[in-house]
Amino acid sequence: MVFSERLGQLLRVPVTRLEFTGAQHGVSHATATLADGREVFVKSGPAGGFPAEANSLRWLGSAGGAPVPEVLAVDDEHLVIELLPPGGSSPSAAFEFGTALARTHAAGADSFGAPWPGSIAGLPLDNSPGDSWPAWYAERRLLPFLRRAFDAGVLDPSDVRLVESVIARVDDLSGPPSPPARIHGDLWSGNIFWSGGQGWLIDPAAHGGHRETDLAMLALFGAPHLDDILAGYTSVFPLPGGWRQRVPLHQLHPLLVHACLYGPSYRTPLHQAAHAATRTG
Repeated sequence: MVFSERLGQLLRVPVTRLEFTGAQHGVSHATATLADGREVFVKSGPAGGFPAEANSLRWLGSAGGAPVPEVLAVDDEHLVIELLPPGGSSPSAAFEFGTALARTHAAGADSFGAPWPGSIAGLPLDNSPGDSWPAWYAERRLLPFLRRAFDAGVLDPSDVRLVESVIARVDDLSGPPSPPARIHGDLWSGNIFWSGGQGWLIDPAAHGGHRETDLAMLALFGAPHLDDILAGYTSVFPLPGGWRQRVPLHQLHPLLVHACLYGPSYRTPLHQAAHAATRTG
């Protein structure tokens, strides 16, 4: 079946224009115009984790915080969402995004994890529920990707021992207990889409997690106007003392994911984060 016809069946509206715009992690991207005049963004690929992404978008959107694009259709090989017109960031928009993200986090979750199988950049995420964030983070986020990176030959035994030394102390390094927050789960700067003077959440791996995780991810790859985002965030939902010292602990998971995806170039930042995390304890 022609791709545009399959999309038309999913949306129950004929597609009048289809343009492929790129690909990432084995997922093709396209924009399309529907016969009713709507413009949509389409992701497609085999086993692309699209149901998890759709669940994540809907769950984040129901928090009444940071906006998300509307999910229009989804199946195992396609995700169709509204097409947002591109815009730019500014200090004021970043501050407002911070306040909105704080409201999203504050909406909370029933437990750490999520009631659907997760996916991040095409890799599986174990979203099985847990009651203790340190144990959940170690067992569901750090250890699976540490093993994956080691089995792929990206990390050597000394790298594994270093990360395991952090895991052994994760209870002491995690700071005060924090209830499950409704987090994006992959909030690097590229997953904030600036449109209409607002920062929109896209490409989430949402779950009940630790709210410092999203903020640490924003810092990892240099989100624009990060100080303004943090100022907006803390004006609504102040952070506990010592949160800046815990940033490296929360960055270990995305660094392990990047090691799995992109190879040994992420060993050095992984080492730096692991050493910094243990210095905070």
